Amino acid sequence: MRRPIELSDVGMPAPEYPEECPSIPAAEFEARIAAVLAAVDADWVVVYGDREHHASFVWLCNLDPRFEEALLVLGRDRRTLLLGKENVGYTPIIPAGLDFDVVCVPTLSLMGIDRSGFPTVEQALRDAGISAGDRVGVIGWKALLPEEWNGGYEAIFAPAFFVDTLRAITGDPALVRDATAVVTNPRDGLRTFCSADQIAVFEWGAARCSAWVSLILRSVRPGMTEREAFHVVPWGGEPLSMHPVFSSGPEVAVGLRSPSTRRLELGDAGIVAIGLWGGNCARGGILAADGGDLRPESDGWFEGLAIPYWRVMATWHESLGLGVPGGEVFDTVTELLAGETFKSSFNPGHLVHYEEWLDSPIRAGSDDPIASGMVLQTDIIPTGIRPGWTANCEDTVAIADESLRAELAERYPELWARVQARQAFVRDRLGIALRDEVLPLSCTPAYLAPFWLSPDRALAFA
Repeated sequence: MRRPIELSDVGMPAPEYPEECPSIPAAEFEARIAAVLAAVDADWVVVYGDREHHASFVWLCNLDPRFEEALLVLGRDRRTLLLGKENVGYTPIIPAGLDFDVVCVPTLSLMGIDRSGFPTVEQALRDAGISAGDRVGVIGWKALLPEEWNGGYEAIFAPAFFVDTLRAITGDPALVRDATAVVTNPRDGLRTFCSADQIAVFEWGAARCSAWVSLILRSVRPGMTEREAFHVVPWGGEPLSMHPVFSSGPEVAVGLRSPSTRRLELGDAGIVAIGLWGGNCARGGILAADGGDLRPESDGWFEGLAIPYWRVMATWHESLGLGVPGGEVFDTVTELLAGETFKSSFNPGHLVHYEEWLDSPIRAGSDDPIASGMVLQTDIIPTGIRPGWTANCEDTVAIADESLRAELAERYPELWARVQARQAFVRDRLGIALRDEVLPLSCTPAYLAPFWLSPDRALAFA
């Protein structure tokens, strides 16, 4: 029997988050590099990065390429950074004690910048040590499935300008292989599992972006433009993992739209979303007060979408647990949606990292287990709904076994206090049976106030 859900005066949680972002020690970067070299059966590993595809780069050396492309060449006894002229000046971001040879390669710089007196990409790769007959593993930004490619050479999701160069240097295209899954695979990928330090970094981002979304929901009013609603966000230059979203009105389903000058009207459907490194928060609802007059197109929305959507989201949180197969979580959500008028657009949950979406163990037929160290984002986006209807409640959680929880509590007591307070809120105020290993990193976990002008009244199990 389904538990009844009601709109309750639970009160929006305080937007608590850390001011200073924790740092990853040089020793952990060293361990990551060693793990990559041990996992890839090759003489060299070459990592590609650019402004959009920076996550593996940041994870390995703390440098996120800005404006330009970059290559990280890892060998057993040598490691080299190939950078454009601007990123060469950014290398102090690399932790002290983490040493690389740094080579300026203007081909990686913007067009029109002087190239004279510097090596080409080919020469720099040769100087880094790669030569004929060497085996090279390339880490790009996606690992393709076998059925997604039928070309003559192995598929590598990275620019041809350097993949082809590597093939020419080694003398045999078969020697250049894709190694991306070594870091992205949801079962055993190295970036899939986060240390205590990495979780602390990601809590910094997840807590902040969720606090900002809650500020918007507290201040939004009819007559504001979408951009004016965003003005309450105290953004201080924190790195984004996705474009900020504000979509309102009859075309609210255009969920990737940036804030515009459109003026909000009473009764509008709306979605707001912000993502920072390690976290993402999104909320969707109606710009009206609880009990206020809704537009005719909103007739049936509360019972037909808002309540069943939150039931699915709450059940998602309850289904997470150490060792639970991702396919089981997928089936639980799918079965709960079977009798509803909407479905989930994508995977109901996925791994989040320095990018907004790393990969997902939560997919049909998956036996990839939910495991300690995973940082997951709820991502149940309703599809097939009527125009002017919306509901959204995306947050970030970490999974931690007893050992990892003890380490977090000892080394990050303030973080641990925030996590425990969030767990208590989810259990005691919302009625969600959250397991001990599920650590909410967002300030407002599973908190859905469907009526935006009544932000303290949220859905909860009765």
